[in-house]
Amino acid sequence: MINRQDPLPVSRQCRLLGLTRSGCYYTPKPVSERDLNLMRKIDEHHILHPSHGSRRIQDGLLDLGFEVGRDHVRSLMCRMGFAAVYQKPRLSQPHPTHKVYPYLLRSLSITRANQVWATDITYIPMPRGFAYLVAIMDWASRKTLSWRLSNTLAPSFCVEALEEGIAKLGMPEIFNTD
Repeated sequence: MINRQDPLPVSRQCRLLGLTRSGCYYTPKPVSERDLNLMRKIDEHHILHPSHGSRRIQDGLLDLGFEVGRDHVRSLMCRMGFAAVYQKPRLSQPHPTHKVYPYLLRSLSITRANQVWATDITYIPMPRGFAYLVAIMDWASRKTLSWRLSNTLAPSFCVEALEEGIAKLGMPEIFNTD
């Protein structure tokens, strides 16, 4: 992109491309052997304990004899794209531009089985990815009617769980899902 032999100065070329001039002269340093070893140990620790953050990983590295600070562990984790897996706040907050539909079951009295069913999907963190769980429940009895576990979010495992519930108990009056 930047041509140093062009009659247009490098600073002007950078300005036209929206780049910083210092970025054109920067050559990244290769990762040191020590950092590669640390990254290998961080990877091993993260696979076994995905909920651990930089503090607990640093403690694990200190136990293994590596003298390393938390900031260095955090920067290596960022470089590797690792972050602790934990419940993040406000995950169910709607986007401000999305339309809000009225909740039609609010005033409904649910008094008998097979009146209203509900379903939801959740994920379970695993060492290499996630497992996805779908459950179909009856609201009146709070009974789990059927469930399925999958390693992908393909819709087929959700449909299978619903078909199993319908085969066991028949069609509900209302099927509620988000």
